Parts: sequence; C-alpha cells; structure tokens
Amino acid sequence: MAENIRKAATKRKPTAKRKTTAKRKPAAKRKPATRKTSGKARPQLATRAREAGREAFLASLGFYGKAYDQVKEQLTNLQDQLEERRNKADDLYKELVKRGEKVEKNARQAIDDIDLPKFEVESLTDRKKLEAQLDKARARFEDLRDRIKQAA
Repeated sequence: MAENIRKAATKRKPTAKRKTTAKRKPAAKRKPATRKTSGKARPQLATRAREAGREAFLASLGFYGKAYDQVKEQLTNLQDQLEERRNKADDLYKELVKRGEKVEKNARQAIDDIDLPKFEVESLTDRKKLEAQLDKARARFEDLRDRIKQAA
C-alpha cells in the first residue's frame, strides 16, 4: 500500500507558485463603539435633562393658557348673545306695551259709545228694552273685536 501512496504522490504535477503579495494580517476584531464618559458629557446630559423638563413644564403652561383663552372667548361670546337677546326682549316688551295702549284706547272709545249712563233703572225691569240694550252692547263689542283683529 505504501507503493500506491508514493505513486500517487509522484504523479502529481508540480503547480506554479503564486507570487506572494504583501501578507495581510487578519482583520482585528473591532470592539463596539463605546461612548467615553468624560467629565464633560455628564454636565451636558444634566443640562439637556433640565431643558427637556423645563420645556415640558412650559408646554403644560401653554396648554393651560390656550384653554383659558378659548374658555374666555366662548364666555364673552355667550355674554354678547345674552345681551343681544335681552335687548330684543326689551324692544319686544316696549312694542307690546304700545300695542296694549292702542287696544285700551279702542276699548275705552267703544265703551264710551255704549252710553251706559243713559240706562235707567226703571227701563231695566222691562225685559224687551233690556234685551235690546244687550244686543246693542254685544254688537258694539263684536265691532271692537273686529277692529282689534284688523289692527293686529
């Protein structure tokens, strides 16, 4: 068997040697980048933390201020609307008072036209005369009612 191994070894052709270039060293394992904690980094971190805290505080103050402004604006709008409605109600009330004065004036004129003082006590005992006076009064009141409806 030794002969077979030698024959196999002798049968191989010699290979040309490659020119060697500069030998490279295997790449050194790089350590992950670590932050160097120097004395300066700690104060910067503290400063940033203070600034972030202050900004958060200011943001909350700004939110409160904005909410306050919106509520104040809404309240002002409601007060303006309420004042406007009060003015309209006052105007309507004054208009109703004027209308009532006109109706009162028309009613007084109608009552004055009836001539109530002309009724005599003795004539009230007569049924026919009493009914005639009542019919006359009813007609006058209906006339007054028609005038009021037309004026409205």
